[in-house]
Amino acid sequence: MQEAERGTSLTRCPREKQRTPLAAGFLEREKVITSLLDVGFSDVHVNELLRLRPSPHPQQLLDIITELLLLGLNPEPVYVALKKSPQLLKLPLMHVRKRSSYLRKLGLGEGKLKTVLLCCPQILTMHQRDIDSIVGVLKEKCLFTVQQVARILHRCPYVLQEDPGELEYKFQYAYFRMGVKHADVVRTDFLQYSITKIKQRHVFLERLGRYQTPDKKGQTQVPNPLLKDILRVSEAEFLARTACSSAEEFEVFKKLFAREEEEGSASHVPDNKSWSLDEEAEEEEEEEE
Repeated sequence: MQEAERGTSLTRCPREKQRTPLAAGFLEREKVITSLLDVGFSDVHVNELLRLRPSPHPQQLLDIITELLLLGLNPEPVYVALKKSPQLLKLPLMHVRKRSSYLRKLGLGEGKLKTVLLCCPQILTMHQRDIDSIVGVLKEKCLFTVQQVARILHRCPYVLQEDPGELEYKFQYAYFRMGVKHADVVRTDFLQYSITKIKQRHVFLERLGRYQTPDKKGQTQVPNPLLKDILRVSEAEFLARTACSSAEEFEVFKKLFAREEEEGSASHVPDNKSWSLDEEAEEEEEEEE
């Protein structure tokens, strides 16, 4: 009988050891669910977050969400950000904290950082060198001030995902071909628009005689339309109110212009133009003095 009892107890031990981690995991999951509900997540959101792929460890999920909430985000934006970019759940907490600190140093305080993370959560997973490259282009190539860079990143966070060379070209197109100054590039969120849309609408107006590149004094022989009336409106409104042209004419132009672009694919702003940014800045300072 004693041997039988020993045998019974021996067979029970492994089963009890198997149940322990399962029970612990269940309790941990329940604790995380309760914590998420307490900070304002709905049942639906909690279930969706726990089903994200790659499947996060419950505590890692809670830690990352807590860190995002501390940055000023509300539960709904956090849910949207994680659904859009579940890779955030793989990030070490220290990485999130360091990246947040770096973004604050760029001028993205709590309110601005909240907006950027909502629009572009990938900013937390990007390589540091990629962010540095974009910031370097804005500061050193385009000569935006620190405050202007902060506003660009806040208002147009997707510039962080652009190719640095293409971003520089977009600015140079605005500055040299369209005569748009730094302050107007920032104020109108110019850099958020695709270079294709910018060039199509600008050149179309130019060929209609409705847009001229300003001279060095900023003067033109015809009044140029406002940038918001060129880029911020729908195509139908652009044609009706700004270009005063038909959709058919614009479609023909776009096809011809695309062919021109293909034939002259190497027609980017010449390198010497980028050097002249410094020269023009010096000239403007001398004129002010």
